[in-house]
Amino acid sequence: MLCLGAALAACGSDNGTQLGSLRFGQVGEVRVSVITPLIVVRGGRLTVEGELQQILTWTAQGPWQVYEMVSYRGLVGDETLVKSRGEQATFAAAYASLITQLNDTQELKLFVEGLDQGLEVDCLADGIESRSRVIFQIRDDARGETARWTRCGEGTLTELTPAGAGPDQFAARVVQAAVLARDFALGSGFDSAYLGTLPFGTLDKGEDSGASLEGPLIFREGIGPNSFPDAQTEFAKFWTEHDPGSAVPAVDWSEQMVLVAAVGQVDEAGDSVEIRRVVQDVLGTTLVESYERVPGDFCSPASRIQRPFHVVMAPKVENVVRFALVRTERVPCGL
Repeated sequence: MLCLGAALAACGSDNGTQLGSLRFGQVGEVRVSVITPLIVVRGGRLTVEGELQQILTWTAQGPWQVYEMVSYRGLVGDETLVKSRGEQATFAAAYASLITQLNDTQELKLFVEGLDQGLEVDCLADGIESRSRVIFQIRDDARGETARWTRCGEGTLTELTPAGAGPDQFAARVVQAAVLARDFALGSGFDSAYLGTLPFGTLDKGEDSGASLEGPLIFREGIGPNSFPDAQTEFAKFWTEHDPGSAVPAVDWSEQMVLVAAVGQVDEAGDSVEIRRVVQDVLGTTLVESYERVPGDFCSPASRIQRPFHVVMAPKVENVVRFALVRTERVPCGL
């Protein structure tokens, strides 16, 4: 049985990981990293072309944060950072309960013979590294030591369960520890900012494009909606206006497309635009979701005319591509 609450007594009787009255990690930090390959279908074959990184960092004092990053062929597409809100004492009690279980509960504890911290794993399935790499780490400040386990699991941090964990018989314990940390800190309703996205990578991002952008653009080779018979020429025209004098980024138009998010002219410094997801929607189209990030309440941004933009490269799709209505996201001052 799981023990979550203010009572911090051990759920089991084996206290071999205690230093005096302190369990390993009781004063310290837990870090969960889930690195999920993003797979693209090309010619009937599956290829890994990007990844989603999710890192939950949770301190014994209570505060936690979740960092997420999506990438495509080594290019970072977008990043987000979410921090805990609410009563830190509640999170601190949940952290202590987690540490108690991972040290003491027989079916959950990590400090058992055979659970190798140095195990090198590959997460192959069907000939490609398609499963997630799950890294669970506990830092113990009292001892000045860190324990770290790496195993394979199915799905992102949002979907992760111990089922299918590998490659050894103890892998389910590592993945279960990650699931417990997620649920104790974030709640079982946690969703990724990039849930279901295709990989994408940033070519350029900033506050002012020289192309006088009034709205989003799509550059894709082909015939039909959102396509150009000669996408390279059209993109080169755009780029020479957007950033005069710089080299036009190399794009393989047979396999890739370029998406440009823009909202037109804005009148305050600090406004920015970012593409957050590129997903297949229920209508069978590819939907590009973008956000306009504006200074939050009580900020005092300077007046400035600019045209923020985000230019990304993504795997080419054959169906209709469209931009969703831009969502607004208020950002605390200084971020």
